[in-house]
Amino acid sequence: MERATAGQPAPAKGPASGPPAPAEHIALELLVHGVGGATPQAMLDDPRTVRVSGDDTAAVHRRADDVTAESHPEDYRGRPVPEAYVWSNLTSGNGSRALWLLLLPFMVVNLAHWMRPTARRMRRAVRAYGLLVRLVALSLTVLLVAAACEIAVDLLAWQCAGTRACAADHSWLGFLAPGPAGGGGWWSQPGRRLALAAALPAALTGLLWYLSHRTWSAYESQQPLPHQPDPEEAARNALGRPGFWYGRRIVARLRAAHTAAGLLTVAAAVGAAAARHDRRPGGSALLDALGWALMAALAGCGAVVVGVVCRRGRSEHRVDRRLDRTLVRLLPLTALALLVLAVLYAGWSRPDWTSTGRLPGNATFGGIALVQGALVLALAAVATRLYRGAPDTRTALRGLGGPAVAMLACALGGVMSGGGAQRVADWLDGRGGTIDGPPALLTWQASVIPPLLVVVAVLCAGLAVATARRLRAELARVPREYPGERPDTARTRRIAAKRASATLTDRVPLIVGVTSATTLLLGAAALVGAWVSDEVPGEAAAGAPAFVEGTAQTAQALGSWLIGFGFILFVTWGRRAYRDASARRTIGILWDVGTFWPRAAHPFAPPCYAERAVPDLTWRMDTWTRATGGRLVLSGHSQGSVLAAAAAWQLLPSVRKRVALLTYGSPLERLYGRWFPAHFGPAALSSLHREVDCWRNLHRATDPIGGPVRLHGDCGPQVDRAALKDPLAYGRTAEHPLPAPLLGHGDYQADPAFAEERARLLARLRPAVPRPAAAPSPRPAPAPTPAPEGHPDTAG
Repeated sequence: MERATAGQPAPAKGPASGPPAPAEHIALELLVHGVGGATPQAMLDDPRTVRVSGDDTAAVHRRADDVTAESHPEDYRGRPVPEAYVWSNLTSGNGSRALWLLLLPFMVVNLAHWMRPTARRMRRAVRAYGLLVRLVALSLTVLLVAAACEIAVDLLAWQCAGTRACAADHSWLGFLAPGPAGGGGWWSQPGRRLALAAALPAALTGLLWYLSHRTWSAYESQQPLPHQPDPEEAARNALGRPGFWYGRRIVARLRAAHTAAGLLTVAAAVGAAAARHDRRPGGSALLDALGWALMAALAGCGAVVVGVVCRRGRSEHRVDRRLDRTLVRLLPLTALALLVLAVLYAGWSRPDWTSTGRLPGNATFGGIALVQGALVLALAAVATRLYRGAPDTRTALRGLGGPAVAMLACALGGVMSGGGAQRVADWLDGRGGTIDGPPALLTWQASVIPPLLVVVAVLCAGLAVATARRLRAELARVPREYPGERPDTARTRRIAAKRASATLTDRVPLIVGVTSATTLLLGAAALVGAWVSDEVPGEAAAGAPAFVEGTAQTAQALGSWLIGFGFILFVTWGRRAYRDASARRTIGILWDVGTFWPRAAHPFAPPCYAERAVPDLTWRMDTWTRATGGRLVLSGHSQGSVLAAAAAWQLLPSVRKRVALLTYGSPLERLYGRWFPAHFGPAALSSLHREVDCWRNLHRATDPIGGPVRLHGDCGPQVDRAALKDPLAYGRTAEHPLPAPLLGHGDYQADPAFAEERARLLARLRPAVPRPAAAPSPRPAPAPTPAPEGHPDTAG
């Protein structure tokens, strides 16, 4: 037999090109790994593996001895041909990819879009939910760019460069400074300094556009499996719609709108400062008129941007390959033209203009915070209405998971914006008192972090008490599950502690809900305090009782340092997560959940790896079963089980009936079913249970991520097997002469139950008559009648 070098593409006589095998003699097990990634050698338990399909980003691998398995199926009687789908490079890579973590608020608000409660005949409420989330996402883009404007335009160009002492401490700003420090050069006028500083936030906006556009071609442009949609199936679950994993059009529209919003924010920051100067008595009438015209044009273009964001313009009921080319090109170019006009307008000579104090950032950041709070409250009202239409006690926060997460996204955006401005202001004001610093509101927002941490600490203390109670219960339960074993207090305690800590995952909704509500209340208090006093908390509390004044000053000082420390810690831990596999497994579940969903709310969020992985799996399963007529077990661990379920929904019903699903360590119900009920709720999982040939799920009490699917046998065989023992043996036995390890979330294949359940699934599957080898791939179905423009769907 011809051999292939490990890690290299298979020879031409591969699994997709060989002759069809006798159906009764061939079976395939397609393994999909989970969080943290895995090597094909580890998944296939063989050091010699061959890539049979795919590329360096994501690929299907086989053992070298199995490459031509379809040509001699008699060698595989009683056992399947194992294949491994490796997708870890879609979400991990070198340390530089940690820069994606700077876009965490965008990813979090995109998650809120998919957390909509299950809806039944509430089309308008569904559309309102999606609309509100997209508006919150737009406000986060404006907030990020406004923070960049605060740093570059206000702190650098207006305050530091306009103050001789500050400019003298930073010689590289000398050419911008008025008077002797810069010789009163051409750039010393405030408007020209602002125009030059606008390059930084404009470049940031351009970078966001570039990153979104580059990943768009690698992710959203992957072609899904062509097939005629089943209207009844599409109505049951959006994940089965042909266009769900093809978000090319919506991402392009939103990218154009958010890019334009960023450029307009920069133009407003520069142009508004000059317009305020021109409106003073004795100013130029011509410049005053130009200022009003510019502000009107910016407002009009901003209204268009909001209109584009409000109109989703995509249907998932078909693969929407159209692009709104005029909109995608014209909107950002128009915003760029207005930015150029604003720069030219601000740079016009105004010899009498001097920069003092700070630019009116309180109004800007206060307005953004007020709009975000109002949108989150409106989103909560819509989510409550949706939940009452189809209540489910397992849904996180009774349907308020989306609004709570959206609130946390706004808080993250505020912390990152305020942290950046505070650190730059401290760096520029080295001697103290040379500049006024950032707007008072940002200092107020930083000052509420200490009381927020106190609330979180109290909550964690309560959870610790509850976990201790659970530990006592487990200490009594563990010995009963290993009868006849000699008691070992330390061993029993390790097992009980592992089980007790695993239950903390089920308390996450409480943590998120309390944190979100506290953030909303404290944020409102900070907004009121900044607007009423127009001073930082320490100064606003001057003259108050000693305790109040001391508390305000302490909160202000601690908040400033905490916000900077948190920002640095966030970046360094993010980089470590990409370079250190063990750290990635610790926090990788959060990242992989966030990047699983398409960018339907924020186009600058990290790319959706499922838009590559789900079509990969679907094409592989469909072409193999059609070419061979064989049996297929789709075997998914952890996040791989979610990809497996999503891929199974995308299959034709005739193919899906010839596929068995084996999941282990799966968060399908425990995480996705609770937080994303519209797509992974009981109705959706029950439909998947009925539509695949059979489904079995393995889980452990010590697993903090995986859990039971909680589907019963009323629509087919039981899905969940009883919780597996962990460890397999309490003490030393003939089979385990050394102490058996606690496996938790990993190594499910090491349990004999795994091979037993796989054998049961293969025995249950019935092979189909293979199609001719000349037609291994499906024929594209005729396109259905196009849906009306902007047709709404359950994704909002």
